[in-house]
Amino acid sequence: MSFFINLYESTGFPLLFADTGHLIKTLAMYVIIGGLFYLAIVKKFEPLLLLPIAFGMLLANLPGADLFHMDLFIHEDGSPINMQQIAEQGNLIDFLYLGVKLGIYPSLIFLGVGAMTDFSALIANPKSLLMGAGAQFGVFVAFSGAILLGFTPWEAGSIGIIGGADGPTAIYVTKTLAPHLLGAIAIAAYSYMALIPIIQPPFMKLLTTKQERSIVMTTLRPVSKTEKILFPIVVTLVVTLIVPAAAPLVGFLMLGNLLNVSGVCDRLSKTAQNELMNIVTIFLGVSVGATANADNFLDWSTVKIVFLGLTAFVISTCGGLLTGKIMCWITKGKINPLIGSAGVSAVPMAARVAQVVGQKENPSNFLLMHAMGPNVAGVIGSAVAAGVFLSYFA
Repeated sequence: MSFFINLYESTGFPLLFADTGHLIKTLAMYVIIGGLFYLAIVKKFEPLLLLPIAFGMLLANLPGADLFHMDLFIHEDGSPINMQQIAEQGNLIDFLYLGVKLGIYPSLIFLGVGAMTDFSALIANPKSLLMGAGAQFGVFVAFSGAILLGFTPWEAGSIGIIGGADGPTAIYVTKTLAPHLLGAIAIAAYSYMALIPIIQPPFMKLLTTKQERSIVMTTLRPVSKTEKILFPIVVTLVVTLIVPAAAPLVGFLMLGNLLNVSGVCDRLSKTAQNELMNIVTIFLGVSVGATANADNFLDWSTVKIVFLGLTAFVISTCGGLLTGKIMCWITKGKINPLIGSAGVSAVPMAARVAQVVGQKENPSNFLLMHAMGPNVAGVIGSAVAAGVFLSYFA
């Protein structure tokens, strides 16, 4: 009999049933994890990241598995992480999480994004940069709202970045300013990115008229190879001189793009787009998901973050649309304001939504390439906003 008792005590069941309150929280987390699996697998909403994040959450909420120890990375006295302690006491996900804590994964993700991104639409129409900037308005509104709801400035900065609809940027800021909120913020950011086709269209129709949505824009001018090569170099110089804290994100974004457009680094460009991007995505998703255990995820802070994240995303969408309307008025109807909604940096999904909504009003309307201008401008804008918060609060 003692053998069976010892066998039972070696399992995770005693830990699961030891405390009723913890059992309820753990079961609630399993329901949330199941919902994320459903969104990723059945609905195909951002599956490349939602699926690893959900599985990381599952691993973090397995009683007795002990794969991740947040206390190794967050110390009450504010002391830095102890690499020797992590090496001696850490488990698998502790080592993977170092890529998040040290800011390695988000920058490498930006390297891959840069290699896959075509900045031609932004180069051909620099005015679209204004719509990308207008779509960052929600970031600062959410920051102010978070302060009013009792969050610290460091936490508020991390929450506000959700409005940029850029998961790696949100993770990069949060791992520095508010690592204890990383799970909630990452899940909110990627969930809203996945729900762009549902969230954005109602506001696009609310803030624009049928006539505006039907505007057909003229074909963009051809962009020379010289312009494509100079663009990432100039942007890196200008942005990092103005906001040095944005250098890891903007620098790697532009390096990836330069690998692509230079035409002499095809192997490196393809590696950044495929093998490297895929490996880092798995490690990033699992590591971030593992920070969301029942004890630190299921509280009122998470509810507030979800609400503020949605508010930030909606206001960013509206900010881009209103900027597009102003530019439509200034240009006497040459710019379709729908492309302003793509100013949030979810590339290329936000641009595709603008294309779909515009084509429903006018089947001969093709807005995708025009919307890519504000879309890629939003990537740069969110990185700059992240740099501003890090400069002030890091």
